[in-house]
Amino acid sequence: MRKIAKDGTNRGGARVGAGRKPKSLNDKIKEGKSAKIITVPAELEGADVPPVRDFLKSPQAKGKELVAEDVFNKTYQWLREHGCEKVVYSQLIEQYAMNVARWIQAEELISATGFLAKHPTTGNAIASPYINISQAYEKQAQQIWYQIFQIVKENSSGDYSHTPMDDTMELLLSVRKGG
Repeated sequence: MRKIAKDGTNRGGARVGAGRKPKSLNDKIKEGKSAKIITVPAELEGADVPPVRDFLKSPQAKGKELVAEDVFNKTYQWLREHGCEKVVYSQLIEQYAMNVARWIQAEELISATGFLAKHPTTGNAIASPYINISQAYEKQAQQIWYQIFQIVKENSSGDYSHTPMDDTMELLLSVRKGG
């Protein structure tokens, strides 16, 4: 039950995310229940992957390649295979791709510089700031991925067990090798 406080704001009510979680489209179909599928108007022009915006391909310091374009393309292809490329905003895919690319960059810097750094004023050893940067980008990438995956889970009738998120560690390792 919602109450209005003296300052005029609503208080109380159900917590965000409370309650029974919705079943995926695939599970509903398996159980023989009716399922609502989001329909999107058909486009006249088809393309495998939409053009990747320039900031996902921008050159990096010391000539390092930013892998955001590759992550974007793989994610978009995966969405297309599941018929969900039109229900996921391209900005969400771009954010995911950029966060994965930045996470990989931070991991490369940790490998190059080590886990310790020198404190700027005391000169004592401290944890590398790249560790926090890496963790922040990884967390953001996971949160965005969960949003994308939830959309696919709710709108795809196919098997979505193998995802581009599964390939991020493989991508990280291949970038480190230079391949």
